[in-house]
Amino acid sequence: MIIITFADNQDYEYLKDHDSHIRADILQNKIVAHEVIVLKENNRQIGWLRYSLFFDAVPFMSMLYIEESYRSRGLGKKLVSFWENEMKRAGYTRVMTSSRSDEQAQHFYRKQGYKDSGALLFPGEVLEILFLKRLD
Repeated sequence: MIIITFADNQDYEYLKDHDSHIRADILQNKIVAHEVIVLKENNRQIGWLRYSLFFDAVPFMSMLYIEESYRSRGLGKKLVSFWENEMKRAGYTRVMTSSRSDEQAQHFYRKQGYKDSGALLFPGEVLEILFLKRLD
């Protein structure tokens, strides 16, 4: 059975061991602030979504990860939809995310209704595409 829920302290070790893009202390704070959502099958973590607020005003999905063996089953779409519904319920009218221009994720986000809204180019790095979606 698939369950999507906000992460709690029981999810911390899994997230700390699998999400190398965030410091452990910041991860702990984000769990407490309900800024991490976990995807579970039979009570086992198989993925997560982590977010923050862009300009302290717009929810920004900074990490979406599904374990390799669970991909291409529509679980990413369900996880993003859960997050978008929670953001809408919290009163937000827009959400954002980004993807490197050399990643396949950009196509996934466009299929979910995200629109190209700009880009960042850091010296020596690949273009980062910004995406925006209105929550209707």
